[in-house]
Formats: sequence, structure tokens, C-alpha cells
Amino acid sequence: MSRMLLNRPNNMLLDWHLLLDDTSKNRLIKDAALNEKALVVGRVGLILLSCGTGAWRVREAMNSIATNLGIICVADVGFTSINLSCFDSAREAYSQTYVLSGTGVNTDKLSTIDKFVKHFGQQLETLTVAGVHDQLETINKKTANYNPVINGLAAALACSCFIFLLGGGIPEMIGSFIGAGVGNLVKSLMTRKHYSTLISLGIAVAVAGLAYVGTFHLMRIFIDLPLSHESGYIGAMLFVIPGFPFITSMLDISKLDMRSGIERLSYATMITVVSALVGWVIAASAKFYPADFVVLPLTTNQIIILQLIASFGGVFGFSVMFNSPINIAITASLIGAVANTTRLSLISLYHVQPSWAAFIGSLIAGVLASIVNHYKGYPRITLTVPAIVIMVPGLYIYKAIYYIGFNQLATGLLWLNKAILIILFLPLGLFVARSLLDYKWQHFN
Repeated sequence: MSRMLLNRPNNMLLDWHLLLDDTSKNRLIKDAALNEKALVVGRVGLILLSCGTGAWRVREAMNSIATNLGIICVADVGFTSINLSCFDSAREAYSQTYVLSGTGVNTDKLSTIDKFVKHFGQQLETLTVAGVHDQLETINKKTANYNPVINGLAAALACSCFIFLLGGGIPEMIGSFIGAGVGNLVKSLMTRKHYSTLISLGIAVAVAGLAYVGTFHLMRIFIDLPLSHESGYIGAMLFVIPGFPFITSMLDISKLDMRSGIERLSYATMITVVSALVGWVIAASAKFYPADFVVLPLTTNQIIILQLIASFGGVFGFSVMFNSPINIAITASLIGAVANTTRLSLISLYHVQPSWAAFIGSLIAGVLASIVNHYKGYPRITLTVPAIVIMVPGLYIYKAIYYIGFNQLATGLLWLNKAILIILFLPLGLFVARSLLDYKWQHFN
């Protein structure tokens, strides 16, 4: 008996078909009862929420489905839950609450459910109640595009490119490639075994840090490697940057979805702090110091070309980690290459403040994503977040935690202030881009 209790999930699983009356399964969804229509609205919202998108998109999709079904939907959307009430012309009401057992990012599923919502109105004359849930079940059970090994390689590519963009050289890139690759492989395997977020995160970051330390000392055996290259250990842990919740939290808050925004921001902060603390423990134990990188002997043109390549590679790696299909990943990478290289050039060539440069880079990414969305139909968020996550100041955050951990509060708070400014300006750039090009986004209602 105790074994059965231990194996029972904390969030009990819901079999959607058990909620349907056998006599109504073959009825057209447009002629279904209010509770059956509301189930479809709620389930669409829950699938979207499970993909990591913000409250605005979730509510927009639910409203679209509800409008097609001839009902009114009022929803309160959080980070892992939805409270929903639906009303019809007969003045009947139906309320429900949905809760996710976990959270994650899946841009492929997001793109698929987005297409379902767009084409839903065209299927009303033929789509039955059971048929709707069969389609949604297929979307919900959509398997990941990449296995843990590919996810590990994607993190390796992303972080090795990331550390180059931060100023690291070949030794730092090699260490970051191995550390991030092994770390994300471990994280992916633990996620598949349903380990809790903090357990899998802490172990993955520790493994990544130790892998970098081991790689660094191994390289020193064969080549004369100065200790100054030890600071690249930070790059091995950048695969855990919570880009999606950070960006969507600010966008939600900007649209007054305070509950969702604050919950997402709390989650992103928790992930960042825990990973930074684990990284600090590894660095302190190995006596690694986050010093400035060795200046690379490259011309300005060479640096710009390499930054374009590294930005493309970094965004592509993050896109694969977010489960983006190859076509979306390549598109996001092209956008990220242009936006991030512009940002870096503004800082290095024109001495623009990093926070202001981050705003401009994010604005460029948002505008380009809106243009692609207009012609290709790719959801903006599947392009913008991977394109700007490489701009998130993970290095600054880790330095802040490192110095604070050693009671150097003045230096630590200085780095933390720099990081916060950039983090605030990144979603602001996306907000401005969306406001300029999306009529619905410009208005309160």
C-alpha cells in the first residue's frame, strides 16, 4: 500500500476522454454542450502553457477557439495553471482549473498547436468532439525532435560559441564544449527520468563545471596553457540560462498579466541563483577565478565575421535545445546573427552602453521575427527568444554571485547591476518591436 502511495503522481493525471459523454463524442464540436466546448478551450491553453509561452499568447489562442465555438472565455493564466470560466448565449457558465505537473520549453509543439488554432475555424463543419481531442492528444504526445545526445551536442555548440562572443579563445571554447555537452546530456537524461528541476539542474551544472576543470588540467598536461584561461569555466554552465521564462515574464508584466509574469520571473530567478551558486562552489573548490579573457590577436573585420558565425552557431544550438525544427532553428539563427553582431559592434566600435546595445539588438530581432512571421507564419516567440537568449548576461550574473560569495559586495553588486540592466532592456526591445508591427499588441484590449 505504501509503495502505491509513493508512486502516485503529486499532480494527478487527467484522461480527457473520460470527461466526454459517450453519446456526444460523435457530435460536431460546434453543436456540443458548453462544458465540452470549454474543455477544448482549456486544453488548447494548457498545451500552449506547457510549451513555455507567455500568458498573452495562451489567452489569445483560447479566445480564438472560444470565438469560433460561439462562447465567451475569461481566463486567469499563471506559470503552471489556468483558471477558466466560459459563458454561452443561454447564460450558462462553466468553470474549470487546469494545472501542469511541470514546465519546459518546446517550440515545435508550440508551432504545431499554433497552426491548429489558426485552422480550427475551417474544420468546424466536419470536426467532432472526439476528433478535436484526438488531434489535441496527438499534439500533446508529440515526441521530442532530438535525443539527449543531440541535446548535449547542441548545448556544447551553443556554449562554445557563447564563450567566444564573451571574449574567450580556443582553450575556453574547447572546455566549454565538453563541459556544456556533458552537463546538458546529464540534464536531459535526468529530465526523462522525471527528476525534479533543482536536482537535475544542480547535478548538471556541477558535472559541467567539473568537466571543464578536468578538460582544462588535461590540456595543461600537453600544452603550455596559462592559468588565465581558467575563467572560461563559466561558459560550460551557460546552457542553463532560463531565457524563455526571463523574456516571457517581462512581456507578461508589460501586458499587466502580473500573476504569470511574477511567477515566471520567480522561476527564472530561482534557476539562475541555484546554477550560479553551484558554479561558485565548483569554482571556489578548484580555485578558479573569473578574470578577464586574454585579448585575441584579431583585426576588426575578422572579429565581426567570427561574431556572425559564432552568433549563428550559438542561437542554432539554443534553438535545438528548445526543440525547434531545423527550418525554424536556422531562421532564428540568421536573425540572431544579425541582431547580436550589431549589438557587439555597437559596444566595441561605438562604445554604446551594453544595456542600450542590448535594447537595439533585441529590437532588431523582434522586427525581423515579425517580418518572418508575416511571410512564413512562424510564431514570433520561437524566433525571438533563441535569437536574444545569447544576449543574456550570464557571465555578469556568475561574476556577481562569485564576488558576493567571497564577501566582495561592492564588486559583486556592480556586476549584478550591469546584468539587471541588460535583462530589463532585452524584453523591452521585443515589446517595442511588437508594438510597432502588431496592432493588437498596441492596445490594452
